[in-house]
Amino acid sequence: MLKSKKAAGARSKDSGLELLLAAALVLGLLGAAGYLFLSHPPKGVSPTANIGGPFDLVDQTGRRVTNRDLRGKPSLVAFGFTTCPDVCPTTLTHMTNWLRALGPAGDRLNVVYVTVDPERDTPKQLGAYLAAFDPRIRGLTGSPANIALIAHEYRVYYQKVPLAGGGYTMDHSAILYLMDAKGRFVRPLGYDQPDEVVLPSLRRLLNG
Repeated sequence: MLKSKKAAGARSKDSGLELLLAAALVLGLLGAAGYLFLSHPPKGVSPTANIGGPFDLVDQTGRRVTNRDLRGKPSLVAFGFTTCPDVCPTTLTHMTNWLRALGPAGDRLNVVYVTVDPERDTPKQLGAYLAAFDPRIRGLTGSPANIALIAHEYRVYYQKVPLAGGGYTMDHSAILYLMDAKGRFVRPLGYDQPDEVVLPSLRRLLNG
């Protein structure tokens, strides 16, 4: 009987691990597919026309933020969630390093991190999480309907994935979006692209 319980527990842990690995695989494939589509769209397809749009959210201080508040400065927009085990903290670490490399010029860039897990990512939770990164990164959250709207505007995939034994994680695409000062899409960035590729793109954007 004891062996049976141990075996069941092991199977439960294995199932949870398999779900996490599957989620990571799906996330990586979707992120890569989305990045390739935006970087090299099929002939006759323009991905830039329909990326970005109106949104109405709140930041980590509880202040209301809309797409109009980002106008006047170019923006770097990323999506994720605070309990993400790997991709999201890696993305935020890169964003922090890019801002530091830009120096004072980084103040002329909106850097936005939008949660895809509004049920758990309250303004307070976002504030505590983002405290480990550059203070110029602004976290955004809102109602599930408002998060669904901005995800639709940016063509972001995300989905809740139940875990064995309760709880859930999130699958989501891992593309970063460069937007100009008028809110128009410029180009995508991969979260793991090297600094020598990303920084020139950011400097060109800041210099108009």
